[in-house]
Amino acid sequence: MRTSEVPLRELNQQTSRVMARVAAGEIITITKDGVPIGDIVPRGRLGEPSYPFRTDPMGPLDLPDLGGPSLTSDEIDETLRGMGSVDD
Repeated sequence: MRTSEVPLRELNQQTSRVMARVAAGEIITITKDGVPIGDIVPRGRLGEPSYPFRTDPMGPLDLPDLGGPSLTSDEIDETLRGMGSVDD
C-alpha cells in the first residue's frame, strides 16, 4: 500500500483529489508545517479491519501483584463510581 504526505493546506484546497487517492488505496499522512498530524486510510473491505495491523500495540497487560485485596469487577466499579465527579 502506497503512503504519501499531503500538507493540510493542500487537503483544504483539493479535498476531492486527496480523497480519490485514498479511495484508490493510498494512505495519506496529513502534515502541518512539515509535522505529521494524522492519517487518512482507505476503509477496509466488508468484514476486514481498516488497519492491516493490531490496533493495540501493547498487547495484554501483565499487572504485578501488590499484595492488595482481590476485588471483583463489580467491587472495582463500585469503588470507582463517582470518582472524578464534581460535587455541587
